[in-house]
Amino acid sequence: MEKVIKSDAEWRNQLDDLEFKVLRKHGTERAFSNDDFPKDPGTYTCKGCGAPLFDQAHKFDSGTGWPSFYQPMDDEMVGESEDNGFFMRRTEVHCNRCDGHLGHVFPDGPAPTGLRYCINGVSLDFQPDEASDT
Repeated sequence: MEKVIKSDAEWRNQLDDLEFKVLRKHGTERAFSNDDFPKDPGTYTCKGCGAPLFDQAHKFDSGTGWPSFYQPMDDEMVGESEDNGFFMRRTEVHCNRCDGHLGHVFPDGPAPTGLRYCINGVSLDFQPDEASDT
């Protein structure tokens, strides 16, 4: 995979203030503020670089207020790192292509993985499947 590397100034030109805060500075959007994505089949891509990250078929309503998925489309596209901020120990997830912060993964999701990828909606774009465009 080809890495996307940009300066902060380049990211600021591409992203709005909240997108920059979340993707580049590891921020978090307010719960229930960005889960208005279509329910049609499609792919959630990274707002920073367009990398395919999550499939609509793997999305579920966790009740947390953030888009939740039980697995990424491709494990190589979503990386993990330890996050010890806010006096908690969590696993941060990020886009491996541009290193954009996506959210966190928790071990309280549904089958088949038991995982809940709790993702900031502002870090995602939705691309409908071509078949659903017709």
